[in-house]
Amino acid sequence: MESNDFMKKRFLELANKAYNHNIYTFTGFLGLSEMADFYEIEREVSFIKWEISGGHQDSERVMIRFGSAEQFGYEEPFPIVCLKIRPLMQKFADKLSHRDFLGALMNLGIERDTLGDIVLKENQGYLLCTETIAPYICENLTRIKHTSVICEITRELPIETEEDAQEVKLQVSSIRIDGVMAKVYHFSRGESVEYFRQKKVFVNGRLCENNSYSLKENDVVTVRGYGKFVFDQNLGLSKKGKLNIAVKCYGKK
Repeated sequence: MESNDFMKKRFLELANKAYNHNIYTFTGFLGLSEMADFYEIEREVSFIKWEISGGHQDSERVMIRFGSAEQFGYEEPFPIVCLKIRPLMQKFADKLSHRDFLGALMNLGIERDTLGDIVLKENQGYLLCTETIAPYICENLTRIKHTSVICEITRELPIETEEDAQEVKLQVSSIRIDGVMAKVYHFSRGESVEYFRQKKVFVNGRLCENNSYSLKENDVVTVRGYGKFVFDQNLGLSKKGKLNIAVKCYGKK
């Protein structure tokens, strides 16, 4: 059975379990491709309410919770905690990247679906993870590259990151997504279209296979391997009849 079929079956199992037993059920953390699988069967789980969360407003990796207080008569929060991972001696620490943090975590033998987003701030990592894996990480993650680190549960998650959005102004022929992508990432139009064929383009967390889709204000476009951008606004026509637009670009994840 293909992996996407397995995921769809798993979603249905969790939805049915929640409905039949009046208990909340949760997925692990899901990436964009796995969420695309869920959206394909969204109508099939319409018998129960569901919600997504990754621990902060702009989460890319999220959990799905099946069930609601309206249906069950009680609330149950998402089993997500935030860990602050910091160098013991910042002065002598390596410059740590998202890849460095993730690599060190995966070297502990941790399953990827227990880990959410990693937000960077001032050479520290803020990791969203499941409640059950948090104690193991705190006890066993002691080094990243050559830097000794300490982990602790925190309620603080920085809004600003080291990958703050950079506003870019562009001129395009139209607000078709393939053309805007080509401008943002310096693709040819053909290269841009190929990313749609490879199912690597997502709009607002949903797989987008329509390369002629017209962008709307605040649409979040994620291109796997390149990061994401937000279509900020249409600034009107140039003297030569081109469209002036503004986008906010974020670096690779």
